[in-house]
Amino acid sequence: MTPDAQLQLLTAGTAKVLSEKELLEKLRDSAKTGRPLRIKLGVDPTAPDIHLGHTVALEKLRQFQQLGHQAVLLIGDFTATIGDPSGRSVTRPPLSREEVLHNAATYTEQAFKILDRGQTEVVYNGDWFRKMSYEDILRLNARVTLQQMLQREDFRTRIEAGQEIRLHELQYPVMQGWDSVEIRADVEIGGTDQLFNILVGRDLQKEEGQPQQVVMVVPLLEGLDGVKKMSKSYGNYVGVNDAPQDMFGKLMSVSDSLMARYYQLLLGEEPDPALHPMEAKKSLAEKITGRYHGVEAGGAARGTWDARFSQRDIGAGATDLPLGELPAGLNVLSLTAHGFKAGFGLEKSNGELRKQFITPGSVQLNGDKLTDANAAVTVAAGDVLKLSKKHAVRFI
Repeated sequence: MTPDAQLQLLTAGTAKVLSEKELLEKLRDSAKTGRPLRIKLGVDPTAPDIHLGHTVALEKLRQFQQLGHQAVLLIGDFTATIGDPSGRSVTRPPLSREEVLHNAATYTEQAFKILDRGQTEVVYNGDWFRKMSYEDILRLNARVTLQQMLQREDFRTRIEAGQEIRLHELQYPVMQGWDSVEIRADVEIGGTDQLFNILVGRDLQKEEGQPQQVVMVVPLLEGLDGVKKMSKSYGNYVGVNDAPQDMFGKLMSVSDSLMARYYQLLLGEEPDPALHPMEAKKSLAEKITGRYHGVEAGGAARGTWDARFSQRDIGAGATDLPLGELPAGLNVLSLTAHGFKAGFGLEKSNGELRKQFITPGSVQLNGDKLTDANAAVTVAAGDVLKLSKKHAVRFI
């Protein structure tokens, strides 16, 4: 591709690029010299698994990789023990290095579902930070002012709310910026919450006499609730390692208004306007499931979902219920009670549930009657629970 065509592809779906002119110049120089650009994506493995929100930046890194540029995946084995304060209202809990390295092993394995392992340079920032003396750290800190740090919105918000900011948190942007110096990054990719940190990297590169990296920030993906960013702590996430059927079922709960954004950020394409919204959503879920589990698994998950839900009349009054809200020690009686209460706000006594719904066979899970009130029961994403002729719920 020509540099101009590369620019158009690479900037699609981004939130901000500083600047497109600089990026185009770097792409043109790369085409002339044959030197691939070094594209940095830094990740702190604070958890062992990644979700679709993490993949937005990984997909953008993969685009650079497919164009022949060098993907540099920086594992923050040192910075993860500090904790990135970006977007945080409280100090992150500290992690041991053993925890971080364990998380890094699974994190990178999942990242290689997107990146080409053979064309990815993996580096650890502990390799240089653990060699620094205290004197080195003081010299590095001298390059950044407290006023700069306090320009960060998350820090200002915490100060105004009377919440503490630990001094080690002020170190984080400086350390992330120094990472860019160490790996001589031409471009750094990150979420919108990383803009300040990446700009610090530009400043430090300039002081070191290096060409400044281009800043490329991508949107933070909203979770399944359509409001908060995708996060395991919010329970609104789709994990890369989720089972195919679970992944497909979760994606089918995405709102129609959010669907186009998922298409753009996760697949790099637009939904087919000729498709009915439900069909477009099935296609989205099938493609994403196939992306991480193989095309056949994506098709099979769609077939299972159709058989379980689409082809089953569950009544006009059906509603969705999150799996995470199910009570512990689930049996048919507690499941039925939860369905009526959480789905429709109806409080029913155990005797009423047994006599009027369970024993007569009104309660069905995916078409199978549940007539033993005390029987243990397990449900999964996409399962449909019929409670009566007028009431049914689908679990997501």
